[in-house]
Amino acid sequence: MRHTSPTGVARSTPLAALSQVPWAEMQDSTGSAAAIPLLLNGIAWGDPDTARAALEDLRKRICQYGFVTEQATAATVPFLWELAQLPHVTVRAGIIQLLKAIADARQWESTAAAYPKLLNRRENPVVWERAARQAVRARRGELNRLLAEPDTEIARASTELARALAD
Repeated sequence: MRHTSPTGVARSTPLAALSQVPWAEMQDSTGSAAAIPLLLNGIAWGDPDTARAALEDLRKRICQYGFVTEQATAATVPFLWELAQLPHVTVRAGIIQLLKAIADARQWESTAAAYPKLLNRRENPVVWERAARQAVRARRGELNRLLAEPDTEIARASTELARALAD
């Protein structure tokens, strides 16, 4: 996939693998996760206001109020890691904070401990939550570069994520 910058120069997108994910077959908190690629592209290529709005919408769809909301969360995580590494992305600290929220998510697990019948549902949110946490952990090696960032907001968010992944 190629995008044209405001100057008219084509550039390759870092989100090339987006089309390999069956988004329309997955769910996010709004129903179909088909809009997630558009939001990720808005984060990647949007101006600061567009990127911020896209990240906020994405957060509501995949990890709202500290809950991993649906199965699309785990599939989204690798793209968040990818975007967090790109210097031109304007909301990198927010992306890292979202990764930390996903890494910290244990609400469904806690609820299932009190209400074990939750685990008997056909669509098991505990499984989504664990898969999403594992997806964040799988790419934790990318934190070293983020921890060395000169931008203090990115470095601080990365330090918090590193702490969350240390346990």
